[in-house]
Amino acid sequence: MEYNHKSLEKKWQKFWADHQTYKTSDAHQKPKYYVLDMFPYPSGAGLHVGHPLGYIASDIFSRYKRLKGFNVLHPMGYDSFGLPAEQYAIQTGQHPAVTTEANINRYREQMDNIGFSYDWSREVRTSEPEYYKWTQWIFMKSFGSWYNKETDKAEAIDTLITKFSTNGSAAVQAVSDEDVLEFTSEEWKSFDEEKQQRELLKYRIAYLRESTVNWCAALGTVLANDEVINGVSERGGYPVEQKKMMQWSMRITAYADRLLKGLDTIDWPEPLVEMQRNWIGKSVGASVKFPVPQLDAAIEVFTTRVDTIFGVSFVVLAPEHELVAALTTAEQKAEVEAYIEKTSKKSELDRMADTKTVSGAFTGSFAKHPISGRDVQIWIADYVLAGYGTGAVMAVPSGDQRDYVFAKHFNLEIIPISDTQQIEEEADPNKDGKYINSDFINGMTYQEAVPALIAKLEELKLGKAKINFRMRDAIFGRQRYWGEPVPVYFKNGLPYLIKEEELPLLLPEVDKYLPTESGEPPLGRAKDWKYEDQYEYELSTMPGWAGSSWYWFRYMDPKNEGNFASKEAVDYWKAVDLYIGGSEHATGHLLYSRFWNKFLKDLGYHNEEEPFRKLINQGMIQGRSNFVYRVLDEEGRGTNQFVSYGLRNDYNTIPLHVDVNIVSNDVLDLEKFKNFRPDFANAEFVLENGKYICGSEVEKMSKSKFNVVNPDDIIETYGADTLRLYEMFLGPLEQAKPWNTNGIEGVYKFLKKVWRLFHDAEGNFNVSDEEPSKAEFKALHKIIKKVEDDIERFSFNTSVSAFMICVNELTDLKCNKRQILEQLVIVLQSYAPHITEELWNLLGHEAGTLSQATYPTFKPEYLVESEFAYPVSFNGKMKFNLSLALDLDQQTVEEMIKAHADVQRHLDGKPIKKIIFVKGKIINIVA
Repeated sequence: MEYNHKSLEKKWQKFWADHQTYKTSDAHQKPKYYVLDMFPYPSGAGLHVGHPLGYIASDIFSRYKRLKGFNVLHPMGYDSFGLPAEQYAIQTGQHPAVTTEANINRYREQMDNIGFSYDWSREVRTSEPEYYKWTQWIFMKSFGSWYNKETDKAEAIDTLITKFSTNGSAAVQAVSDEDVLEFTSEEWKSFDEEKQQRELLKYRIAYLRESTVNWCAALGTVLANDEVINGVSERGGYPVEQKKMMQWSMRITAYADRLLKGLDTIDWPEPLVEMQRNWIGKSVGASVKFPVPQLDAAIEVFTTRVDTIFGVSFVVLAPEHELVAALTTAEQKAEVEAYIEKTSKKSELDRMADTKTVSGAFTGSFAKHPISGRDVQIWIADYVLAGYGTGAVMAVPSGDQRDYVFAKHFNLEIIPISDTQQIEEEADPNKDGKYINSDFINGMTYQEAVPALIAKLEELKLGKAKINFRMRDAIFGRQRYWGEPVPVYFKNGLPYLIKEEELPLLLPEVDKYLPTESGEPPLGRAKDWKYEDQYEYELSTMPGWAGSSWYWFRYMDPKNEGNFASKEAVDYWKAVDLYIGGSEHATGHLLYSRFWNKFLKDLGYHNEEEPFRKLINQGMIQGRSNFVYRVLDEEGRGTNQFVSYGLRNDYNTIPLHVDVNIVSNDVLDLEKFKNFRPDFANAEFVLENGKYICGSEVEKMSKSKFNVVNPDDIIETYGADTLRLYEMFLGPLEQAKPWNTNGIEGVYKFLKKVWRLFHDAEGNFNVSDEEPSKAEFKALHKIIKKVEDDIERFSFNTSVSAFMICVNELTDLKCNKRQILEQLVIVLQSYAPHITEELWNLLGHEAGTLSQATYPTFKPEYLVESEFAYPVSFNGKMKFNLSLALDLDQQTVEEMIKAHADVQRHLDGKPIKKIIFVKGKIINIVA
């Protein structure tokens, strides 16, 4: 019987599905292990061979852990709300749910074909009401909570109301907006409901306020920073502008310090950890206010170098700063408004990245220096962001390179701050000289000046010591249709929650998926969609990150109708032990997930501070593009003639991408090429040795480069087990590597070789119960140890090489011993589950499956060498090898050497003067 991957793999995939082989047990007597893949978005294109890389790695690890006796949770689901399905709906009128369902079915079919051991009974989809009910519930808990600095955690808003009613605002230590009121308990009680609710909104974890956002008019929605590339939307390439609008936000900044500290407790790749550290961006410094007398207001800035305050020669505001309009004089109005209009066309990322362009506008107004009282010009510039810090900076040209360039460009004053000036991005304060330009800190060192200045600012009520974070609160809204409805209605312009028992708030039907004619989000099109038939619902939907920020909890208990997950399930599974996914989610999904995890812990719903204990970023599988070479005529136009790679320099040619699926080992299928494009139907070819050889290059997999390889095609030709082994064989999991179909044949032949170990020359199953030889035991236990070590350190590629060596050794030994092959099948199962399941069955294990087996125990004694093949040398020249037992002493070895026929032959009658013997290394005869 020959190895037939097609029938064999379909047989076992059906068996696993029918018997729910990989359904996770609820019996908690076993140790648990939770393996998770990053939530995929089901796109219409389906999977290409680059997508399953991480999935295969996690599947190998999950199968291995089951063999090691763990109760493994290895689920899969879909992040099924999102922009692509909605864009398709706008173009075609088809409901996004229909497109999403079709895409999910395609993904599921492909995943099943690869043989993943997912527990599909736990599948979740973020767009299903049964799921987003709990996303809405988490939002409601966020709206109903505040962050107490004293307890360093979120608490129910009722505890804050109690504090206000008992002691007023004075004793409250909270993370809040800057413009909170100061009031007594009596004053609080005298506030009407509207005033109380407006004040509470400044403290809530989920809150509503005016924010500067990336607005894309063509898409009709706000975009996250990572969805904007060079000032246009990543999807569609539409213009994006900065716009102020009322927007839901999540107070992630309350958790900034905990998010930072938590990075020291998890096993994540250091580059990813560093990205989060930089994104959070903790800075220790001071808050300083520059009074603006004509407005009876002050411009607040944050600085890490308060010691440079006497070098301030101007203040710069973000163009969106709330005081800009009031500060702009009549003479400067046209210039300022033109600059603001120009800035609105740039995304925040573009503004942050542009360090070379110098631009700005003078408002015409002045602020007062907080200590010296001198006038300080107020400018606006796009390098200051409204949402970062206070939206204002104090400019010290003598101490900061960007301020220096700005001052030089606009001919502004540069005031020295010490007797040894340093104009650098990050001047070392310990190398600065004595301060010289203020009686207040003259002659002081940095260490003396900082506390003195902060004390002075506090005395003047114009500043204080402060810790600042670069990270900003997370925008929590999209003006789109295909997302979670926000469970909020408005009364007198203020947001109120619907009742918990009314969840889920279902996504209403609309006639179109575009904004309304008056500019409202698509939900504004819903007819008769009001709370209690009178109050307007929130018309924005939740952002793409909402549903993916807690999904690992739902996998623990996906059918629970009364809780997002039961306490028993959460207490057992705790946190994800291994998470595999892309590094592109470092400052999005991974940060938001950690935030929501900590928030739910604060409210007592679980006990884990971090959601993902170990994380691995899989590398990208790049495409291997193929090229044909089109001959150009004298005028540089493409002809219908194509020249093979080796002859391309003999003609005037231009390379063209060609579909890699019609190329095999760089040889072009000529008939398929003629059908590739209509204009190639009559193509003529200049061949070399009767073949058309294509050129090749490693590039990103892309439809436009015709280098996308469909896993379905690989599975059809070679099988899923070959695909799994080959993707691991390409290189280390974390590294980028090129896909090259040319090498897959070798892996396929390896599996055929495995199959032949169990069959005789006629193809009959033939396994012996004889006792294995020492060499056979050695080959087996080498692979047991190697694979165990490799999987535990996620070095899957080296295991594949080791399997090939092992099978070659056993083939050379003509091994068909049950004791060896049965154990080999178990070790190989994680990588190639279909062929091993079939062989396990043929070995007589007809009840149950290989997944219920136990990983073999490594026995080091089988690798202990009892003999050594000594190189025997004569006067330093090696002549032959001699195998001797390793436990022989020198005297016995010398006697055996003297009596050995080959030794006597090489001596040719010469007497032995000396025998040099080093146990386990060499024998050298001096004659």
